[in-house]
Amino acid sequence: MKIKKTNAARILDNLKIPYDIKTYEVDLDDLSAIHVAASTGMDVKMVFKTLVCRGDKTGVLMACIPGDGELDFKALAKASGNKSVEMVALKEVLGLTGYIRGGCSPLGAKKNYPVFFDESSGNWDTIAISAGIRGQQLLLSPNDLVKAVNATVGKLIR
Repeated sequence: MKIKKTNAARILDNLKIPYDIKTYEVDLDDLSAIHVAASTGMDVKMVFKTLVCRGDKTGVLMACIPGDGELDFKALAKASGNKSVEMVALKEVLGLTGYIRGGCSPLGAKKNYPVFFDESSGNWDTIAISAGIRGQQLLLSPNDLVKAVNATVGKLIR
């Protein structure tokens, strides 16, 4: 079966950043990063989920945190120059990013939103992020990904 390249993968190709694509069986009843990790045999701490948030001052931003992590909204607000940050309503995610729940990537969204990565990404040689569709993960160096999306790295989880 030929794997169709996503916009996120094409961006990495254009930047000459090496990556691998890992596919998995989608379970519409469980779109969690924990399920992705279990389905792919990866450690859940190396599978990063992308959360779309909105800051009171800066607007929409993305936070990438480990699959089993819980976002610390105060830490993200501080890192992003906001007083407060909240999750964007699920019904807004597609319109803002072009991505659906379970397939949201920090690469290739409709706009280049500010991206914030939890510092634990540096604990790994390779991390996984959504390729921009359900059922595909991109595996790459966290340092390469941070450069590709011009991310800010800091402590973002509780």
